Amino acid sequence: MAKSTSNRIISTPSQYAKEHYLYVQEVGTLQSLEPHISKRQNLSSFLFFAVLDGQGALSYDGKTYAISAGDCVWLDCTHPYAHESSADAPWSLMWVHFNGKDAAEYYASYGLQGNPFLFRPRNLVLFTNTLSQLYKAQQERSSLMDLLSNKYITDLITLCFTENKAEHSGEYSIPEKLNQIHAYLEEHYGEKITLEQLSAQFFISKYHLSREYRKTFGSTFSGELMAKRISHAKSLLRFSDGSIESIAQSCGFQDAGYFIKVFKKSEGMTPLEYRKKW
Repeated sequence: MAKSTSNRIISTPSQYAKEHYLYVQEVGTLQSLEPHISKRQNLSSFLFFAVLDGQGALSYDGKTYAISAGDCVWLDCTHPYAHESSADAPWSLMWVHFNGKDAAEYYASYGLQGNPFLFRPRNLVLFTNTLSQLYKAQQERSSLMDLLSNKYITDLITLCFTENKAEHSGEYSIPEKLNQIHAYLEEHYGEKITLEQLSAQFFISKYHLSREYRKTFGSTFSGELMAKRISHAKSLLRFSDGSIESIAQSCGFQDAGYFIKVFKKSEGMTPLEYRKKW
C-alpha cells in the first residue's frame, strides 16, 4: 500500500535559466497516508514547503521540531534534514525544490537578519497561491515558463522576508537605538561618520552595533552609509549644476577622485557619464 499520494513535476531548466534565473527542480503536493520519513543531505537545493493539514516532525541540523497545519519551512538542503508525517494526523503539503542565481545569497541574507527557517505566517494563502502558480507554470510549459518560475520563486522568497519583518508581523520590533542610528545616517551622511563615533554617541558596543545593524537592516553600517551618499550624489548630479568636486564634498567624500572611483564601482559609469545619461 502506498504511504502517500503526490502530484510532482520534475523540471530540467535550460542552461540559460540555470545561469540567470531562480529555477524549479521539483514542485508538487503531497498527501501522507501513514508515517514515512523523507531524509536527505548534501543536496544542492533549497526546499520550501507549506503544511496544509495534519502535523508531523522536522529534523534539521541535529534538532527536531514539531510542525502542523499553517506552518511554513525554508531549508538549505546541503544541511542534513528529514521530515515525517504524524500517524494520528497525516499531513498534506505543497512544496518546491529550487536553486539558481543568488539562491544561496538570498538564504544567507534571510538568516543573517535573524529570520527563522520554520515560521507560521499570518496568511498562508499568500504562500499557497504562489506555489499553485509555480506548479501551473511548470505544468503548462509555455515559452515563458523559466521566466515565470523565476518570478514566482522570487515572490515566495519575498513573502518569507516580509512575513518576518516587524512592520508586517508585529512580532519583532526594531530597537529604538538602531532606529535612531538609521535616522542619524540619513541626516548626517555628508559628514565624517565612523563606527567608533556612533558607538560612543549612542552608548552601544561597536561590535554589537555592527552585528545588530546588519541583522536588522540587511546591510552593514558602512554599506548603508555609502549607499546613502551615492543616492544623494545621484540626485545632485541630475537636479543641480554643481561640480563633481562640490557634490563629492557635500555627500561626504573628501576626495573627488575617490568619489569617482566609488561611484563607478556602484553604478558602472562615472558621475559625469551618469549626469549625461540621466
